[in-house]
This record gives sequence, structure tokens and C-alpha cells, in this order.
Amino acid sequence: MNLPDSQALIRAYLDQLRFERGLSPRTICSYRRDLDQLVAACADLTQVTAQHIRRLLGKLHGQGLSGRSLARSLSAWRGFFDYLAKFHQTALNPCHGVPAPKSPRTLPHALSPDQASRLMNVPGDRMLDERDRALLELFYSSGLRLAELAHLRVQDLNLSEGLVRVLGKGHKFRIVPVGQKAREALALWLDHHPLRPLTPETPLFVSIRGSALSMRAIEARVALRTRQQGLDDQVHPHVLRHSFASHLLQSSGDLRAVQELLGHAHITTTQVYTHLDFQHLAQVYDQAHPRARRRPPPQGE
Repeated sequence: MNLPDSQALIRAYLDQLRFERGLSPRTICSYRRDLDQLVAACADLTQVTAQHIRRLLGKLHGQGLSGRSLARSLSAWRGFFDYLAKFHQTALNPCHGVPAPKSPRTLPHALSPDQASRLMNVPGDRMLDERDRALLELFYSSGLRLAELAHLRVQDLNLSEGLVRVLGKGHKFRIVPVGQKAREALALWLDHHPLRPLTPETPLFVSIRGSALSMRAIEARVALRTRQQGLDDQVHPHVLRHSFASHLLQSSGDLRAVQELLGHAHITTTQVYTHLDFQHLAQVYDQAHPRARRRPPPQGE
């Protein structure tokens, strides 16, 4: 069977992921790299077998790719071959039956409540200070993804009700509460927003010149405020989302509620935070239970 040019097929597949499934630009970029690797190794897409896929995974593993990266590559290839089978009547998907590499389970890094409070305490009363304070408070208050926060408009925020409407993955909207501290910081920021009078479509967070803050710019502001407060260099926007989830779970124990607030499609995605919760319980136990205190061994042992 003659197929169109490989790059044309990849573009068409990625367009479908972008416009129909609502995948983020960063995910699309990662999928493109994965598919380019596939085409470079297997020029004739109609002749690819499961053995080719296993060999390519082994080669990439030898180049140092992690299990998580290899699993994402396999997912991208599997989806691409499913697309070819559906729209170009190709043969069976060679990725089916090829298991994803195992990855060691790593827990999300989360701030302690005290560290989170420190980060929110942005000093100063300049416009940029007010904006960054509101941005950080909203991140931590509502557990937003970076892309979700970057795309917010004034119309998405309802301060009187303490709610924000978020466009998440798969173009799905959800309503998330906004805490009191975040509401106060956002109200102050909106009073000094450089694009006043505000319209419903005005970007919520903008630069001093009035252009919408990009995701990269938001990451840079979080990094700057982290350094100013002397916190861990590993703090980035997603750490605030992890902190929101773990602190909420520690307080409520309601995994389903945390799932809904985070916008996770499956409860298994949220269950990683139960490990964080157990870490918290174990720490409390070690610090408080008499039988858990570590004492130096008696002399002579």
C-alpha cells in the first residue's frame, strides 16, 4: 500500500491530537520527537513489526532514555499506528502486545504547608509584586496546571463566589474553588491590572506591557520568587499543584474530591497522592508515638 509522505502523516495525526483531543503544545512537541525517531528507524511504515518496535525501544534505552520516556514514545507510536489503520487501512498495529517499560515509582515533590505559606508571602507593593502574589496564590489555592493558569481570562474568575472556571485537558471545563487569601490577592491585582477597563476576554495575568504571560514567563516568575524566599531550587509550577493536592488530601482524606479538583480523568492518576499522605502519617507517628522514637543502642552492642 502506498502511503502519503511520512511527515505529512505525522502532521495530520498531530493536528488531530491538538484539535480533537486538546493535547498541550508541549505534549504535541514530545510526540513529534517520538514519531520522528520512529520514521528515522523504520522508513517504510507499512513494514513495521513488533520486533522493530522492541528493537527501537532497546536502542533508545541504551541511549539513556528513562522508562517513563520510553513508555510515552510507545504510546505515541501506538496511537499513530491506530490512526493509520483507521484512516489509511494499514495492517494491524505493531505496538499492540509490546509492553511499556517499567519505571521506578517516584513521588511528586511537594512543599510543606509552612514552605508554601513562605512562597506566597511575596514582598513589595509594586504592580509586578501584586501580580506574582495573585498568580502564586491561585496556583496553590486551586491546584491548576501551568497551561490552565496561562490561558485564564477575566471572565473565568468569579471572586464574589470564590470560583474559577478552568479549561483542562481534552477541552473539558471544570469549576474549582478559590481560597480567601487568593481572592484577596486577585482582587488587588485586578484593581491595578494594566489593561483596565477590563473586558471578559482580557488575559488574567499579563506583563507590565499588557501582553499575556506565556507559560515560560510564568515558570520564570515562580523560579524567581522561589529563589527570593530561599526555597528549594526544584520548586516549579507543578510543585504547587502537587502541594495543593497532598495538603488537601491530608486534611480531608477525600480522594474523589481531590480527583475532581485536579481534573484527573481516572482515580488511579490521583492515587499517587495517597503515598504522600502516608508519608505525612508516618512522619507524625515517628515524631509522636513513644514506641517509634529512635534511641541510641546501649553501650557494648
